[in-house]
Parts: sequence; C-alpha cells; structure tokens
Amino acid sequence: MLQQTRVEAVIPYYQRFLELFPSIDRLARADEVEVLAAWSGLGYYSRARNLHRTAKQIAGKGRRPVYPATWEEVFSLPGVGPYTAAAISSIALGLPHAALDGNVIRVISRLTNDASEVSSPAARRSFTEEAARLLDRRRPGDFNQAMMELGATICLPRNPDCGRCPVETFCAARSAGTERELPVKLKKPSARDIPLDLVLLRRQTEASRTGIFLIQRSFAERRMAGFWELPPKQAFPRLRGTKLGEFSHRIVNDRFLLTIWAPIGTVDPPDLSSGSWFDSAELSRIPLTTITKKALAAARKYR
Repeated sequence: MLQQTRVEAVIPYYQRFLELFPSIDRLARADEVEVLAAWSGLGYYSRARNLHRTAKQIAGKGRRPVYPATWEEVFSLPGVGPYTAAAISSIALGLPHAALDGNVIRVISRLTNDASEVSSPAARRSFTEEAARLLDRRRPGDFNQAMMELGATICLPRNPDCGRCPVETFCAARSAGTERELPVKLKKPSARDIPLDLVLLRRQTEASRTGIFLIQRSFAERRMAGFWELPPKQAFPRLRGTKLGEFSHRIVNDRFLLTIWAPIGTVDPPDLSSGSWFDSAELSRIPLTTITKKALAAARKYR
C-alpha cells in the first residue's frame, strides 16, 4: 500500500484491509471484487490484484501456507520488484538486503553529495551499491526502516531538518552547503487538462433507499479494469441538467476537470449493457473509481 502512496493516506485502508482479510488464507479465498472494493481509493489497482494473486500462491492447495524464505523467492511473487523484495526479506526474514526507495535515495544522494540525475541507470546502480555498503548486516530490517524514516521525517525534499539529523556530521552535502540542491531530478512534464462531464442518475428503490446508476469499465482496460463509475454525459445526447458540483482529479500527468450533472425531470438510463443500479448499501461492496467516489461526495453537498 505504501508504494506511490503517503503513509497518512494508507493507515485507514491498512487497518480496514486487515479487518477484512486477517490472514493469508482469508485473502486467498476472497473474490477479486471484494479485494478491489477494499482497495478502492488507493489507486494503482494492479497492486491489489498482485497482492491477491500472491496470497493465492502462498496459500496454495495444502493445509498450511508456504511462505518465501529467500530474497529470490520473495522477488518471484507477483508484482514484487527489487525494492519490495529487499524490504520484505530484510524486515520479515532478517536477510541482509538494502531497500532503496525514494527516501533512501535522497538520504544517500546528500550523504555522498552525489549530483547524478536520480533516474539514470548509472545513478541507480551507484545508490544501490552505496546502500548495500552502508547496510548493517546484523540488523538489516531495522537499518532499512531507519533509512526510510530518516528520509521521510528529517531529510525532507525541500527543507531538510539538518539540525536534528543524526548523521549530519557525516553528510558531504551538508558540509558543501548543497543539501537543498540534492537530489537532482528531471522536471516532471506539466499536467494535461481533460474536461470530463458525468451524470448522476438516482431513483428510489423498494427499500426506500436511493439507487444510483453506474457503468462497469471493461476488463480489458489498462487502468481500473472492472471498476464501476458514473456514465459520461455524452451517453445522454438530449440531456437537460443542472450542475451538482465541479472538482479536479489528477492521474499521473492527466488532470481531469470534472463536472457532475443531475438531469431535470425523469431520465431513463442509456442503453448500456454494462450498466446497473446500486443502492447506497451496495456501493461499499463494489470497486468504485476514485473519480466516482469524489463525484458522489461532491453530489451529497448539493442535496
């Protein structure tokens, strides 16, 4: 969950996820829809699918789960890269592998006063070798977590708190006065603005609940395959409606400029085979796109 996501955003998801899936076996037996619904809002949903596949692989068909015991076995699990494999094998298994994430790269860049562009292959190799050299092989898990925490709380991107840093004495960038110039990163491309108009169709169900019409993304989609979302306004060529709210949502380099519309009068849903009605109680049990969650929250303010 912490890959590409801030700790404060992860904590409530983590706690709820463990309540729903307290064991490898429980996660392995869950439906993918159930797993995606619990992950909904965190983004990068391939992580949830890979975690589900990993649970099934570890649980296997025997009586007891077969857990990985080496870095290579951890690395072979679905969706696990070098950093995750190093973090898991050092923290959970006590194996001497240095974990290199963005926080650790920043710390090492400053410790060594290395002005290499951090995404270059040569720089990655250099930082990886330095992390391995620094690693406390007797307590690799504690060391990796300490390095991550140092980067997350003290060796900050824009305003490093050097006065509180336990390794200030050894920091080459601090000595050279270049700590605020490092690490060197390529400038991110500017966001592309994409207007998106969505329609919120409501109806009263037999149980006197509010039903909402959603459509399901194709399972062949590259992003958020199988997730449910509000239908686009272009599906209603003659729609007369009022604005319920506006907001923006950024995904990588795309900034979506959302407008939510409510139809005036009675409007039947478009003839979409992928569409279905859901009442409010069902929404928590299906995977919703983050944009749809935000749209529903924005619409509630205008009731």
